[in-house]
Amino acid sequence: MNDDPLWKMRHALAGVALALLLSVLAAAVAGRLLGDLLGDSYGLRVSIYGALLLYVVVGAGVLFAKVARHETRPLTGARLLRWFASLWLWPLLLAASAGGRRS
Repeated sequence: MNDDPLWKMRHALAGVALALLLSVLAAAVAGRLLGDLLGDSYGLRVSIYGALLLYVVVGAGVLFAKVARHETRPLTGARLLRWFASLWLWPLLLAASAGGRRS
């Protein structure tokens, strides 16, 4: 079992999966609130939710690809919040890591 690559990435898998689940709920709430604020139409709410959902799903893939092999600490509440925040801020994290490699 210790030779299984998925077992080695279990902390990252759990973190990104739970953060993505929370992000789906957050995207639904944000889509509702922004849709009501900007135009109060069902189509607008669905469009905002879809865009936010696409954003966090792509972010989950990017983050998992970038940090999964380095994530070895057990998942805690604080680490889950970090994963959640990272899913929403992933372009900044990606830009920061790209900028660090250029120097």
